[in-house]
Amino acid sequence: MNDNTGAVHEGKRDLLKYILGAGLVAWLGSIVYPLAAYLKPPRQAEVEVSSVKVGKLAEIEKDSGAIVRFGNKPVILVRSAAGELRAFSATCTHLDCTVQYRKDLGVIWCACHNGKYDFNGKNIAGPPPRPLDEYRVVVQGEEVLISKQS
Repeated sequence: MNDNTGAVHEGKRDLLKYILGAGLVAWLGSIVYPLAAYLKPPRQAEVEVSSVKVGKLAEIEKDSGAIVRFGNKPVILVRSAAGELRAFSATCTHLDCTVQYRKDLGVIWCACHNGKYDFNGKNIAGPPPRPLDEYRVVVQGEEVLISKQS
């Protein structure tokens, strides 16, 4: 009779261990999940933009470049020494770094791995695998607008 009672107590003890273990796991999950959800930034929807105003033509220096926001994406507006305006995606095609205009070299330059693009957005040096995506530049009166290529 003593053997049977020990087995019953052992079974009850195992059941109690499983119940307490499951409760502990559930409690930890109720703490960890909200913490992880709080620390993860929310996804932002893509902003659909067809064109943006950059400013007045007279305010944009010759032989210069400027980064402009086009929705959620950066765009680089470059004005040549002759006064021609070009706009490209400011995201390097190699590793998505932001490019800039280097007046001293006369190129669009990516500082991450020394990638270089010419005034037409074509990759001319470094690791970038393809040219920059081009945007259309429109001058209406004195206002400069950038829009997607059609």
